[in-house]
Amino acid sequence: MEKKVPSIKTPLPGPEAQKVLALDRQFISPSYTRDYPMVAKRGEGVGVEDVDGNVFLDFAAGIAVVSTGHCHPDVVRAIQRQAETLIHMSGTDFYYPLLVQLAEKMAAITPGKFPKRVVFGNSGTEAIEAAIKMARYHTKRHRLIAFMGAFHGRTLGALSLTASKPVQRRGFGPLLSGVAHAPYPNPYRCPAGHRAPECLCDWVCTEFIENQLFRTAVPPDEVAAIVVEPIQGEGGYIVPPPSFLVKLRQMADRYGILLIFDEVQCGMGRTGKMWACEHSGVVPDILVTAKGIASGLPLGVAVARAELMDWGPGAHASTFGGNPVACAAALETIRLLEEKYVANAARMGEYIMGRLADWPHKHPLVGQVRGRGLMIGIELVKNQETREPDPEARHKVIERAFHQGLLVLGCGESTVRLMPPLIIEREHADIALEILDACLSEVEK
Repeated sequence: MEKKVPSIKTPLPGPEAQKVLALDRQFISPSYTRDYPMVAKRGEGVGVEDVDGNVFLDFAAGIAVVSTGHCHPDVVRAIQRQAETLIHMSGTDFYYPLLVQLAEKMAAITPGKFPKRVVFGNSGTEAIEAAIKMARYHTKRHRLIAFMGAFHGRTLGALSLTASKPVQRRGFGPLLSGVAHAPYPNPYRCPAGHRAPECLCDWVCTEFIENQLFRTAVPPDEVAAIVVEPIQGEGGYIVPPPSFLVKLRQMADRYGILLIFDEVQCGMGRTGKMWACEHSGVVPDILVTAKGIASGLPLGVAVARAELMDWGPGAHASTFGGNPVACAAALETIRLLEEKYVANAARMGEYIMGRLADWPHKHPLVGQVRGRGLMIGIELVKNQETREPDPEARHKVIERAFHQGLLVLGCGESTVRLMPPLIIEREHADIALEILDACLSEVEK
């Protein structure tokens, strides 16, 4: 498949794909979001083949999930070996070696040289729910602070923190009480109107919490935790100023508030370091991750300072969280990331950012290119001076890319996000950028 990426043989969607789409319309929840009619049959490395034999270059990675590529042979072997031995036992009621082995590994590779404990779930949103409960239980406080543009999941507690799109919250209220949102620092759209490199948006956002929220509506001694993405994902692949997390850490310490980092999308090597927060050197009290941890198997993890997990048996658990097969996949994924793919993400991210550097000058639609490692956003705008987002142009570019055999997705108001598997090579990057370059030119005409 690698040699055929991309290879489009039929009009899209093809005849077999249309059959699946018809059944999907009949039986599947209409709440699912699909940007284009891609019906996957099998994947290998950076390629995905659809049911009609068309092969696509995948720069979406199952929404940043298949960190080691589709069906990495080492991960597949680890899954097969474990499936032949023990598929399920439930770590909430019994013991098995893989659960503690993965917990020990997660404690070792996450930031902070202090004792840690780990709780497992099936997804990022479940791990966020665990972090919320843990913070409230330990601090005996009930309030939480999150950020505008944040995406933390769709279960009720996580949804209460999420502030990415109105459609995600509409009709589900009342949500979890005690949640307040602050602006997230965006050097491209500074809340104070500044522009990089003089942008002071990190100061504006942290000052908003301390001098607005704390003085008017949110007693700081009732705040259990501040929950933040070190780099915003769904909100637009926003990279905050380096000092932002430092200031949040200092503020949290001043008021006895826990700091929770949501690294569901930006963690597991995607930014060229194992954890996005490592770019700032800030250590959270609780770190949450999922997506790329098990190369496609469902697994969510919250890693916390050991003293924060002072709840007793029955306070929190998950029947399938830390499933033996998912644990086996995660341990093999982490090995591969540590040995080569985190470094490759840094190397390839630098290469792609270099190739994209002149696109704001080359393409009137491109307002800004930003990101770290293989977490890269290309923001499309109607006017580069006013920076007005252009979601319609973004949709057209993504759709045209699909018909050219490239899978990409959007985020934020009008950003095209590049989040390929961390295994990509220059050849893959060149193909993807050539397709996007041509699609942008077509839309601009």
